[in-house]
Amino acid sequence: MMSLMSVMLLVMCVAMVGAAMLAIKGRSLPIAILASGLVSLVASVVFLIMASPDVAMTEAAIGSGLTTFLFFFVLGRVRAGEHDGDSHD
Repeated sequence: MMSLMSVMLLVMCVAMVGAAMLAIKGRSLPIAILASGLVSLVASVVFLIMASPDVAMTEAAIGSGLTTFLFFFVLGRVRAGEHDGDSHD
């Protein structure tokens, strides 16, 4: 019989693959950004289950938090540039 930790790791890995597929196949860019942030968040939980809290905190802060914020910030800037009609040649 599988231990509880093995079951939790299996569930987290399935959730990570599902979120990765959503990030790849998603038609909406904000949904893809959120799904990639979810992959990083689930990866940080997997690192925590595998008893490496320093890597888990780094992954949660950088991978899930900062990268997702940066993607949304850049997406907002790109969309604002499309509406302004500015052409910088």
